[in-house]
Amino acid sequence: MKTNDPKKILIIGGVAGGATAAARIRRLDESAEITVLERGPYVSFANCGLPYFISRDIQRRSSLLLQTPEGFFSRYRVNVRTNTEAIQIHREEKNVVVRSKNGEEKIQYDKLILAQGGSPIVPQLPGIAQEHVFKLWTIPDMDRIHKFIEDKKPLNAIVAGGGFIGLEMAEAFHTRGMNVTVVELAPQVMITMDSEFGEMIKSGLEEKGISVKTKIGLSAISEKNVTLSDGSTIEADLVLLSVGVRPELLLAKSTGLTIGESGGLVVNEYMQTNDPDIFAAGDMVELVNKVHGKKVRIPLAGPANRQGRIAGTNVLGGKMKYNGALGTSVVKLFDRTAASTGLSEKAARDAGFDVGVAYVFKDNHVTYFPGGKPLALKIVYDGKTKLLLGGQAYGEVGVEKRIDVLATALHGKMTLEDLSELDLAYAPPYNSANDPVNIASFVGLNNISGYSPLKTPAETLFELHKEQGFILDVRTMGEQSKAPLENVLHIPADEVRDRLVEIPKEKNIYLMSKDGFLGHTTLQILKAEGWKNVYNIAGGYYAAKWFEGWKFSN
Repeated sequence: MKTNDPKKILIIGGVAGGATAAARIRRLDESAEITVLERGPYVSFANCGLPYFISRDIQRRSSLLLQTPEGFFSRYRVNVRTNTEAIQIHREEKNVVVRSKNGEEKIQYDKLILAQGGSPIVPQLPGIAQEHVFKLWTIPDMDRIHKFIEDKKPLNAIVAGGGFIGLEMAEAFHTRGMNVTVVELAPQVMITMDSEFGEMIKSGLEEKGISVKTKIGLSAISEKNVTLSDGSTIEADLVLLSVGVRPELLLAKSTGLTIGESGGLVVNEYMQTNDPDIFAAGDMVELVNKVHGKKVRIPLAGPANRQGRIAGTNVLGGKMKYNGALGTSVVKLFDRTAASTGLSEKAARDAGFDVGVAYVFKDNHVTYFPGGKPLALKIVYDGKTKLLLGGQAYGEVGVEKRIDVLATALHGKMTLEDLSELDLAYAPPYNSANDPVNIASFVGLNNISGYSPLKTPAETLFELHKEQGFILDVRTMGEQSKAPLENVLHIPADEVRDRLVEIPKEKNIYLMSKDGFLGHTTLQILKAEGWKNVYNIAGGYYAAKWFEGWKFSN
């Protein structure tokens, strides 16, 4: 790819996509003149690690500074200019007007890469400018929060927003000794996952002493408390705003680059904008969701870095393609992990798929080996094609392992049959002979074939509301006594064969078991004895208890 005339490559944005692009360009072309402009004082820092410095899991601040301007020049001969803002692009003249402490100047380019990322949304609320109100996006943001905690010793923290950063910071503040309340305007925390997983996460946070309030927002901030949208107040010595991120598009819009329906900058498969000499990467671009093929924004570090590598290749004349992303993500929440990939059930239904779901609730390894930890796994699939559409998991151990398997399966466009045949590592300390991924695929295939038809907890409630049947609770006496369900017929699974006369045949039957397994077993008994309209409630009690409308007396 090396040419006789050195190319002038200008990169606007020096974190994630921008830094990756610069390093890639240098590895491909030793003669290119590479300049990186960064509006802030730092380049190539680990922004995903910022909450862990606040929590003190990361002790050394310097470990978050992946590269310095001096280091970048020494290793890559890249000219990095921090505290320098690009304010205008002249596409015809191929130059960028920049502003720094030395005033304004123009920088010429042959090819330009935009990697400006996004910026946190700051709601316009009364009291927003006070010293105890923060956002977390940059190293200086982190420094201000850390110094405030060290100097002021706040006792009560409010986190507005229940996404990745909000929940990571809730844990960090709790670790630093504060009473923490998370306030989320949406109906659940972690809105990218389905509602039952949002409820699992909420419950796990509350077990650790964090208060979680959903369906409510902030309306004002005072020196010692916040006022919520319902008029109530909460004491607050520290407030973190983490309500969302918007792409940095002001420069792109002002120069006439195309913005897509998703709200991101439009690029083609080569990361090229509608100007052939301007490429883009990272949180500011829209990309293809690899499951449904539609354009979306997925502001995550993994896609940003891969896009930067591709943009860096293609500004030198390469033809490396970026085919989209799955949105695979993971978050640590104290001693538990939540992770997802592909489409949630809600997103799959919104996209028009013939959606099926399967749950698995079991330990991360065989039950006879000590130390097993509960794992909740859900897969989403298409009932017509049997293609996997997505997956979610929550638990203490083995969560990210299963989601990475499902992400790989999604990338390979695997079906449930493919998942059922996966030969995954097994030994008693690590797994069961059939991994939860295998078992979830068995459940899905049994549903599609009609061998063991499923109804989700939500579907069951909807059909019961129309008075189309009744619940047969087949949990053991011990299981049922811990979380009884009213207005059901309770016959433990082991007694069903001896009590068939008690079970009506003319109505739909929805089988409630602990986790779905005994419901599956009971369904086969009833089918063999002539019952027709029998459905297993997917995930049983372990899934249903997280859905609004199920009234278990826990």
